[in-house]
Amino acid sequence: MSLENTRNKILSVANNLFSKFGFHKTSMDEIAKIARKAKGSLYYHFASKEDLFKEVVSNEIINLKNQLSAIVFDNKINASEKINSYFIVRMEVLHNASNYHETIKADFFEHFEFIDDLRNDLDIWEKEKIKIIIEQGINNKEFEIEGDIDILLDVYIMVLKGLEIPFFIQDKYKNYEPYFNNLTRIFTKGLMP
Repeated sequence: MSLENTRNKILSVANNLFSKFGFHKTSMDEIAKIARKAKGSLYYHFASKEDLFKEVVSNEIINLKNQLSAIVFDNKINASEKINSYFIVRMEVLHNASNYHETIKADFFEHFEFIDDLRNDLDIWEKEKIKIIIEQGINNKEFEIEGDIDILLDVYIMVLKGLEIPFFIQDKYKNYEPYFNNLTRIFTKGLMP
């Protein structure tokens, strides 16, 4: 088996175990056993359990970014539709990103400092992409902004991240999912002239 295949196998097994048992209850020994790899092989590819978990979460974030980028750069829909789709797809993808949920839980119980850079990078990335959508709406006379757009973007990010706790930690996603279209209208109605 090639090094890349071995690495991918380790990531796949780690993803499943971290999703099922969480970061703290998953051991490198268990990952090695289920992956049918020597424990040394895990440490060849990942310096620590933290590095392995960080890579697993990074893959979930990359998936999120890829799906959201498709919306941001879709020339067939207007800015209001993009905001709506962005919100719905973001919540749907994160709903299935159980290891990302673990990082949210950690903020309450034991902070994962080794994950901070991934989450901060996502915040910056999202702010840039939402800005592209809003600027498209302004240029197309769909939106009108009074004041500092960066403040508005910060509020959008705070709202999106604030919804993660009830949706993913308190398991209310399924209860609120039917109302996502109404919720996204709040985002767009306030931008309309």
